[in-house]
Amino acid sequence: MDNPATDAAPWPLEIRYATATKSLVVAFDDGVTFTYPAELLRVESPSAEVKGHGADEKRIVAGRRHVGIMKVEPVGNYAVRLHFDDLHDTGLFSWRYLRELGERQDEIWQAYLSELNTRGLSRDP
Repeated sequence: MDNPATDAAPWPLEIRYATATKSLVVAFDDGVTFTYPAELLRVESPSAEVKGHGADEKRIVAGRRHVGIMKVEPVGNYAVRLHFDDLHDTGLFSWRYLRELGERQDEIWQAYLSELNTRGLSRDP
């Protein structure tokens, strides 16, 4: 993957799915590598189904503890579409969004767990 000279966004050098751990591994061009659990990617999908159409419309997706990824599909030069085994596949994960998720993973995950708890929901199906 060549990084267009005009694009200052983080650029992935490697994207691979580790089936055994149900994790997506993304290595960026600045030497930083993130490992994303499939569950995190599923519940933080940038799709309208999850994010809604505004900041106050985000949906909490419960019961995805065991979700996996069936396919990682490149979308142009800017994103991947993840096909989850619960058949969700409408979110486009841009390189910038993946980088933000990686950098804020602990904070985002803790907020998700807290919201599940507040609503009496579970990670289990």
